[in-house]
Amino acid sequence: MAEAHSAVAFSFSITHEGWDVNFDREVLHLVWASGIRSWKKRLARFKNNVRNGVFPAPLQSLWAVMGIVLALRYANNSFVKYTDIILQYLPGTSYVWQIVSCFILSLTFWLILIYIIRYTFKLMLMYKGWMYESRGGHKVSLKTKLWGLGIKLLSSKSKPLLYSYQGSLPKLPLPPVNETMKRYLKSVRPLMNDSEYESMIKLANEFEKGIAVKLQRYLWLKSWWSSNYVSDWWEEYVYLRSRTPLIVNSNFYGIDAIMLHSTSIQAARAAMIIWQCLQYRRLIERQELEPIRIQGLVPLCSWQYERIFNTTRVPGAVSDKIVHYNDSRHIVVYHAGRYFKVIIYSQNRILHPCEIEEQIQSILDNTEKPYAGEEKVAALTAADRTHWANTRTQYFFKGINRQSLDAIEKAAFVVTLDEVPYEYDPENSKKLDEFGRILMTGKGYDRWFDKSFTLCIGSNGRVGFNAEHSWADAAVMSHLWEFIIFDEAEKSGYQENGHTKGAPELEPPKPIRLQWNLDPVLEAIEKSYQVSLALVNDIDLRILAFNDYGKGFMKTAKVSPDAFIQMALQLAYYRDAGKFSLTYEASMTRLYREGRTETVRPCTLESSTWVKSMLDPNVDVNKRINLLREACATHQRGYQDAMCGKGIDRHLFCLYVVSKYLEVESPFLNKVLSEPWRLSTSQTPHGQTTQFDLRKYPNCISAGGGFGPVANDGYGVSYIIAGENLVFFHISSKKSSPHTDSNRFAIRITEALNDMKSLHDDWNRSTKNASS
Repeated sequence: MAEAHSAVAFSFSITHEGWDVNFDREVLHLVWASGIRSWKKRLARFKNNVRNGVFPAPLQSLWAVMGIVLALRYANNSFVKYTDIILQYLPGTSYVWQIVSCFILSLTFWLILIYIIRYTFKLMLMYKGWMYESRGGHKVSLKTKLWGLGIKLLSSKSKPLLYSYQGSLPKLPLPPVNETMKRYLKSVRPLMNDSEYESMIKLANEFEKGIAVKLQRYLWLKSWWSSNYVSDWWEEYVYLRSRTPLIVNSNFYGIDAIMLHSTSIQAARAAMIIWQCLQYRRLIERQELEPIRIQGLVPLCSWQYERIFNTTRVPGAVSDKIVHYNDSRHIVVYHAGRYFKVIIYSQNRILHPCEIEEQIQSILDNTEKPYAGEEKVAALTAADRTHWANTRTQYFFKGINRQSLDAIEKAAFVVTLDEVPYEYDPENSKKLDEFGRILMTGKGYDRWFDKSFTLCIGSNGRVGFNAEHSWADAAVMSHLWEFIIFDEAEKSGYQENGHTKGAPELEPPKPIRLQWNLDPVLEAIEKSYQVSLALVNDIDLRILAFNDYGKGFMKTAKVSPDAFIQMALQLAYYRDAGKFSLTYEASMTRLYREGRTETVRPCTLESSTWVKSMLDPNVDVNKRINLLREACATHQRGYQDAMCGKGIDRHLFCLYVVSKYLEVESPFLNKVLSEPWRLSTSQTPHGQTTQFDLRKYPNCISAGGGFGPVANDGYGVSYIIAGENLVFFHISSKKSSPHTDSNRFAIRITEALNDMKSLHDDWNRSTKNASS
């Protein structure tokens, strides 16, 4: 075995004749090459950290300041006194030491200038007035125009690296309690009758005037001390301390560009996507990935990108932890119930796609049977976290089980070669439903749910992924996925016969079969499998490809496309359930350092009034249109507030955490935090890479991705506005709930969108008739 061979790469013994030294030159060469690569990466990181530390000023500006100081030193006698002060503390006064004094003075001036620029830039990024103004025309204020010009001037002198903006991003602001209370009470008004609402007002007032004062004080200290007062607690208490299974409840999935089918050869497509993932990882490691900037000006936090690769979630008895490794030279591939370690570096370079294809094909051709328990061992990662933690401690602590587990957890990512095709047929929607279901759950044991992501390859060459949620939000994975889709289309790396282009320049390392001794673990594996199987069988998933219209029409309605779709979901849900429900929409807070998400509450007084007007035949078209626009404007304002740190739910969540630390009970917080999100929604972002160009690559449209329902009697709805005339909806629910049905809700969404189109058409006709 390779592991045993490495273990004896160097050995020595003492004999009667003296020291006897044995070593393996090949293995020692690999160790030497690995060390060289590690030091190169450290040097590159140091260089990038220096560049990031002085951004937005270019590093070369130091030499410009040096030149100015030297010129002044020898051209202006009055300037000599400044360098003479420094010379007093140097060993000599010769010409060389005069140069040194000039360099020290230059460095001092330069650092002062750098920090003035950086803090000016940071103060400018704290301004959020641009968020609430129109993107063009006379509605943009002079203040915002001057601000935009200042941002351009400060950040145009140096090309930013991925993490260049991190030190300049402002902290997430802590909103006052009274403002959060006002927003909260307004958000729940359409969900409560008069007596319930009066009771809630009383609870809120008691909280605001009582324990909230103390809780807010502690939270203020945390917001002042930490980089972000929400993110670490959100990661810890919402994700890592959750004991529920990851499958369905936490992990999410993403689907291929369904209108493209580059190759039907599984090994070729797997090799190409693996290679592209590794290229993306290298861009992150070198910080060459361009940071995302809204409108090309305002940067988003890039903190989450660090953990895309070489990352795993390790189970704990009380709380899990996220473990990230600085480097990994291998991936792990699962096929037909067996695990293989695949080395993806050779001769100090990443293997070419044609070389990786050879490795993947050798795994597909391998006819060995799985070891006992090996096929379903990943079910442990899908089910109850405490059970997995205890099993891991007892049976995976040492020996070959530990070695194999280490290989998986330290891998760059995991690849599953499925033995079934992933299919898409515009005439048969059930095939796309099955495509999504396979990616969401698989069989309940054929994805390593703890890994940052598992790359899934269908037998017909279509691909997707299943991603763990605690390490980052879906927008980060969608950025990677968008890069892969457009990079693959741009480079066209396949031959006419479907195989990858090129010929291997070397013999790639053979995949190493992972060894297991799982006989004592079979009962624990089966127990986890039964839990995951129940969740797999209970999930109801429907993927709706709505192509009657898209954002092109929504823009003509003069409302935000996201707000338009959210109003459609409110109308659809009311028709489906006969009532309004607490609705969750995820928005980002990455305008701030280490920001993750905030909740937008689309169910508002304005949206509920509009929905009721759509069901009342006595309300005329003009009033319905005005109510719709008012509801969309309110939603858009709520989304903007959430992005700018003026949300409701993260603030209340953190106040709740403080109350638990202080061991004080709050009836108000207990009630708020126990309210179920029966309609949980999220928009999948796109257009995050500079490659994104649907005019050039019109078929590079991903169907997006989805997630499971948050409440057992609710819906999980993810949507992606894929083009001018196409929107995908991923609708999930539980089959065990008598109140939900994903197919029925898909019909309700279609009806709502069509009714909104008819409403707008009727309004246009009435407007034309009135004007004529």
